[in-house]
Parts: sequence; structure tokens; C-alpha cells
Amino acid sequence: MAASASAPPTPSSLKRIVAASLIGTTIEWYDFFLYGSAAALVFNKLFFPGSDPLVGTLLSFLTYAVGFAARPLGALVFGHYGDRLGRKKLLVLSLLLMGGATFAIGLLPTHATIGSAAPVLLTVLRLVQGFALGGEWGGAVLLVSEHGDAKRRGFWASWPQTGAPAGQLLATGVLSALTALLSDAAFTSWGWRIPFLLSGVLVIVGLWIRLSVDESPVFKAALAQAEERKAASGQVEKMPIVAVLRHHWRDVLVAMGARMAENISYYVITAFILVYATTAVELSKQTALNAVLIASAVHFVVIPAWGALSDRIGRRPVYLIGAIGVGAWMFPFFALIDRGSFGSLLLAVTVGLVLHGAMYAPQAAFFAEMFATRMRYSGASIGAQFSSVAAGAPAPLIATALLADYDSSTPIALYVIAAALLTIVAIGCARETRQRDLSAVEAEPADGEPAAARPADARTA
Repeated sequence: MAASASAPPTPSSLKRIVAASLIGTTIEWYDFFLYGSAAALVFNKLFFPGSDPLVGTLLSFLTYAVGFAARPLGALVFGHYGDRLGRKKLLVLSLLLMGGATFAIGLLPTHATIGSAAPVLLTVLRLVQGFALGGEWGGAVLLVSEHGDAKRRGFWASWPQTGAPAGQLLATGVLSALTALLSDAAFTSWGWRIPFLLSGVLVIVGLWIRLSVDESPVFKAALAQAEERKAASGQVEKMPIVAVLRHHWRDVLVAMGARMAENISYYVITAFILVYATTAVELSKQTALNAVLIASAVHFVVIPAWGALSDRIGRRPVYLIGAIGVGAWMFPFFALIDRGSFGSLLLAVTVGLVLHGAMYAPQAAFFAEMFATRMRYSGASIGAQFSSVAAGAPAPLIATALLADYDSSTPIALYVIAAALLTIVAIGCARETRQRDLSAVEAEPADGEPAAARPADARTA
């Protein structure tokens, strides 16, 4: 096949591609998580004043959730054009949109200056952030997955996934440094703007690196084949979204279910924990931020290790380790935090993120291997981002509301456990995709069944 004829990337070029995806996703997640941390720490006072502290936090997290609501739209738009025009062009656009919106938040007047227009503008910029991130993830992981070979795809594709903890690490580190250096009054007055304005510098660096990489060879081969078919028979390809819903609807449902525990647990562990530790346990902001900071560093390290393990034993077993582990850890997680010490808080968050990494690491290769090339960007993005509306978007909001209503961590732990059970069922229904040839899914069998919809053994290299 044409894709097979493409020369494999050299180790140096593959590393450059991985670096471009990683740096870009790190910047985008920095922007996205920065908002979440600021929502927990200061936005309730700056944009929703006059409310009860927990009510203000709820309103702040509501604008945080709005960003997730825009992610499915970003998945549809970026997926469509990414499958038609290529991965690289759309990745550049997503980085510009995310960086621009984040920089603008740093310049935004607060409620004290312009009244109710402040939270409205904040919500609009959050929508732009969510739209950009909805298109970023699929393109970044596919660019790496489609350059590498099946033997180590789980390892290489897990590196863009480390952009999430790297972005969390960067955002939390900057906020932690500022809260340590500035008084509460100075941080609330102007210090919170600095991390958002830094995004402008980071975007310039990310664009310089991202513009230097080549388009995916698997995509270029598939595009050439589509053009040949069109020239020979006049056959016009269906829209990617139509093809996904026709041939891959089961895979989309599996991906959505797989994301439930991964998404919900992550935002409870990293975003809601800033609320729980500072209000219910009465730890300082600095203590909570430092715990998340150190745990994010461990998270960054373990993700490639989990990805490499998925190359050896399969995507499904590693994913199940994470889902079962996160569900089992929730009651010990809150029990440790309730002790009120930094050590117990650090242990709780670190173990939680290590277990989360077992789900997050194989996810990139797992989702990429489910879909055919000319609908892969759409399929992977839809499966990943549509679930975020039901999972990551309301997770801090639901957790905060449960805390406000019950004044207990038990309902929150049960909430995460329920999500873990749903993910276990989804992974149990999935087929193993390890060693699948990404170019082979383009073949059209004689029986008329699209190869993209055939069992895994029909598409294995």
C-alpha cells in the first residue's frame, strides 16, 4: 500500500515530532489548567463577588465547565478539517486560538471595574479555550501515532499525553511561586494576571517548533489514495463525521466510556482538591498547590512508563489497572487528606495521579488505532471530547456541590467510583488494538465491509 511505501521516520525526526507535539500540548494544557486553578483560588472573588465562598466557587467552576462544553464543537470542526487538510495546519491554528484567549484573560477587567460584563467576557474567552483544546488533542496524538511504528506506538504516543501533567506542573508552579512571593492582597489585585500573560511568550516558542515538523506520512498516503479513487471513478468521500458514525459508532462509545473515570478522577484530584484542602481541611493554598505540583511531576514521569507497558501487554490491561485502581483509591484518598498534613495530602494526590496515568498513557495510541486514517482525527476527537462534557466539565462542579450539601467526602468518592465502573465496562467491551497497522485500515475487503469496521485481527499488521 502507499502508506507502507512511505519511508519510516528516522529516530531524530521522530523525536522532533514528539517534541513538537509535547511542547504544543504542554502550552495548551498550561492555559487550560491555569484557568482551573485560578477558578479555585481567585476568580470567585474577582468575577463573582458578594457570594458565599462555596457559592462563588461553584459559579467560578461553572465558567470553567463552559470550556468543556465548547470542546465537542472544536472536535467536530478541527476533526473535519484535520481529516481533509492534514494534522499540522490545524495544530498551528489551535495553538494560536488557545494562546490568544489565555493572554486576553490576563488583560480582562474584573467585576469591580466593569460589573457584570466581566464574567460574560471571561465566559466567552473560556469558550475559545475549550474550542481550541477540543481540536488540539486529536491532532497532537495522531501526528505522533502516524509517524511511528506499531511496536513502540504506545510509548511514543504517550509523550503528547505528558503535556497534561507538564501543563499542570507549569501552571501550578507559576501560581505557587506567585502565592509564595506575593501577599494575598497583591496576588488577588494583579499577581494572578502574570501567568496568563506569560502564555503569549509560550505560544511563540510553541509555534516556532510546531511549524518545523512534517505532515503525517500515513495521512499523506491516504489522501493520495482518495484523490486517485476520485480521479478514477468520480467517487467523492463522505464527510468524516458521517463515516465515523456509520463505521465506528461502537468505537466512539467505547472511547467515551473509557474517558469517564480518566476525566472525572483527574479533575477531582487536581482541581477540586484545591477547594477541598483549603475549605474542608483548612490547609493553606500554598500547601495544596505544592502537593499538586510535586504529584504532577511524578505523573509526568510515569505516563511514558505506562505507555511502554501497553506496548508489551496491551492497551486494555493497562487501562483496566488504572480504572480499577482509581476506584479503589478514592476512600483512602480522602481519608489521607482529612489527616490535615502535607505528607498525607501529597501521598493521596501522587498515588491518585499514578493510577490515572495508567488510563491516560495508552489512551492516545488506543484511540488512534480504533479509526481509519481519513476519519481518524474526527473519530478520536469526537470520542475523547464529547465525553468531556459529561465527565471533566461538571466534575469539579459536582464535587463542590456534593461537599456543600453533605459536608462529607463520601458522596464524592462514590461519584468517582461510579465513573470507574462505567470505564471498566467500556474497556471490557473494547477490542485490543496493540500492533495494529494504521495504514491497513484503509483497505476495502471484497465482501463490501469496510476494513475500518472489521475486527482487530483483520487489521493487524
